[in-house]
Amino acid sequence: MTQGPTDMASAHPLPSPKERRRLREAKSLSEEQVATVMGVTRATVRSWETGRTTPRGRKREAYARLINGGRPSPQATPPSARTKPAAPNTRPKAAAKRAARPAAPTTIARLSKPVTSTKPPAPTPVEATGSTAMAPTEPGTTPDPPGASATPGPAPTSNGVSATPEPAPGTEAGLSPAEAFDALYKHSAAALFRQAFLLTGRRNLSRESVARAFALAWERWPEVAVDRDPVGWVRAAAYEYALSPWHRLRRTHRRLDPPPAEPGPRALLDALLALPPSYRATLLLHDGVGLDLPETAAETEASTPAAAGRLVNARAAVAERLPELAEPSSPAEQSALLNERLGALALAQPPDSLPSPVMVRTDSERKAQLWTRAAVSFTVLIIGLTLFTLGTAPTRYETPESPAQQVGGVPQRGGPQKLTPQDLKLQKNLHGELVQGPARLVPGVG
Repeated sequence: MTQGPTDMASAHPLPSPKERRRLREAKSLSEEQVATVMGVTRATVRSWETGRTTPRGRKREAYARLINGGRPSPQATPPSARTKPAAPNTRPKAAAKRAARPAAPTTIARLSKPVTSTKPPAPTPVEATGSTAMAPTEPGTTPDPPGASATPGPAPTSNGVSATPEPAPGTEAGLSPAEAFDALYKHSAAALFRQAFLLTGRRNLSRESVARAFALAWERWPEVAVDRDPVGWVRAAAYEYALSPWHRLRRTHRRLDPPPAEPGPRALLDALLALPPSYRATLLLHDGVGLDLPETAAETEASTPAAAGRLVNARAAVAERLPELAEPSSPAEQSALLNERLGALALAQPPDSLPSPVMVRTDSERKAQLWTRAAVSFTVLIIGLTLFTLGTAPTRYETPESPAQQVGGVPQRGGPQKLTPQDLKLQKNLHGELVQGPARLVPGVG
């Protein structure tokens, strides 16, 4: 008996996309090595680690064994599957998929956890070729020893940039999807607005980016609700929209907003906006939000060495404009100073003009209905035009007849004239002769 897609996924669960990348880097495996072992391309491995696609069938089983040694991932295994025995599947596939999702209290409880960066737990040693300790997450630091404790320390204090400065309100069990979305919006919308302003320097674009990201999150709420980091999901969508190069073509977003009045915040904002977009996002995620280097690389869709290079170059460019940021001797002190300065700059932008979560949900549903109606109308139009074409098209080809018209200047038809009686008599005599030919004709005497 063959296994269906649902049974295959439950038999070989996979961790979250960020966890897949971390496990691969913990084993010192590159994307090319994983692609060679799996028999796929490097782009396919990158799409697995960013969450755009998921391996299926035998590749899913082989990929799960490669990254975590065949052990099921606790993040990917539903709580119901870990606590209850499997019951016979007598429901439709859609109902089975909904039942396989984690319960609402587990999803909502994750909103109360701070999303600030902590050092990931040390991976379990796996016997593999070239398996060494994971590279350091901070440029200029050394990796922890294999037996070092990975217990996260206390969460850093709020600085106006972190997406979760305090536990989210309304995280008790039994919330509906709308209430859970409203709690997530009230918990992280203000911080995301400040981050978007540091990325763009435009309040209207920042407000539009946050609203667009939360509207997309409500549209894909079943996917966001079971995500390990829902705030990170919305943050990635807001950053992508805010840094889109197409906004330069819009007249309303061509000019920057007036800079802060104080010279210090103004110089810091100018230094940030002078950086390339990828450097700006890397610096903000690592030093502003507080993510570690692998998570920053995953959100910016870059490799860890590339993210480290961007971070070092961005710090150097900002320190060149602001000499006081070059005074710290270690990268950790410089990161702490940048975190403080970025937090002070972000807190100067009050998010008092953000729409309410009910308005965001209503606009998202209204746009989804409009797109659905437009798609249905376009499909009906295509079907109608196809049926009309099939009904009116001829079944066989008929050569069109040319219209008759008088042609002038053509000479009369030539040829023999009407035969005389003598010609008719001679013709009759010739036809009556033998086959060998007529006899010699002797002209008669007149």
